[in-house]
Amino acid sequence: MKSFRYLRAHSVEEATAAHAGRPGSRYLGGGTNLVDLMKMGVERPRTLIDVSGLPLDAVEELPDGSVRAGAAVRNSDLAAHPLVRDRYPVLAQALLSGASGQLRNAATTGGNLLQRTRCPYFQDLAKPCNKREPGTGCGAREGVHRDHAVLGHSPQCIATHPSDMAVALAALDAQVELHGAHGRRTVPAADFHRLPGDRPDLDTEIAPGELITGVRLPAATAGLPSAYRKARDRASYAFALASVAVVLDVDGSLVRDVRIAFGGLAHRPWRALRAERALVGGPVTEEAFGLAVDAELAAAEPLPDNAFKVPLARGIACDVLRRLSTAPTAA
Repeated sequence: MKSFRYLRAHSVEEATAAHAGRPGSRYLGGGTNLVDLMKMGVERPRTLIDVSGLPLDAVEELPDGSVRAGAAVRNSDLAAHPLVRDRYPVLAQALLSGASGQLRNAATTGGNLLQRTRCPYFQDLAKPCNKREPGTGCGAREGVHRDHAVLGHSPQCIATHPSDMAVALAALDAQVELHGAHGRRTVPAADFHRLPGDRPDLDTEIAPGELITGVRLPAATAGLPSAYRKARDRASYAFALASVAVVLDVDGSLVRDVRIAFGGLAHRPWRALRAERALVGGPVTEEAFGLAVDAELAAAEPLPDNAFKVPLARGIACDVLRRLSTAPTAA
């Protein structure tokens, strides 16, 4: 048992001040990932700052028509909320496809964004992993990498990000709200997570000591036809081999606007900007969908054992685009 100090924060300011004053601190929300990593010895915090009791557990509509979900909102509550179900179905679907019902009842919005890769080399202290211990190498690259990245990876790391929720947030143009020693700021959800580059140990753009306080869902994507599709090895309680979140706005036979994000393919949710640019203003046809997705996936650099992810991602993306384009609400 590794000893650590435990503090329960009573305000956002108290939490961030405690973190700033104690090197090696970690925030504790639902604990569904952090506690597991502590048991494995991957995470060894000196101090746990419990933020689960902070008043960040509300889902509310803001005056500009956007919807704000506090960082402490449980995944199951967020998926079931009428504002999310009715206006952002892609988010509700993504949340319900993740983990088990019991874990969704415990996991929080903020914690979901901060969960770490499930790469077995990262979780095994006996294996080399640049994400866990920079400079030790990437065991997955020459080892078992069937579940690993095909887009945006580097020689340092080929791990994938596990969140379903984050993929939907990227497609919705959501904003992540942060509070730290230097005040408040927001970061686009699509830019919140990093590609590995030469620092795979850094998962996100969050600054040391910053606390996620909420997520804002914009009015611009509210009510548009949207969907999330996930391909996995079994029907439930499995991470994505490939997934896609799509928000589609069509005007007759033309694509007025579209947002696409892939999961399970990269170190972060992969916003498909090439595909989006190819589709906007173009025809609503299966051929156009296929060409646009192909343009995006042309950047893929699969390894020997995960090349199947490219046609898999193509298939589910084209199918979701086709279904949304023919849905009654998309007219």
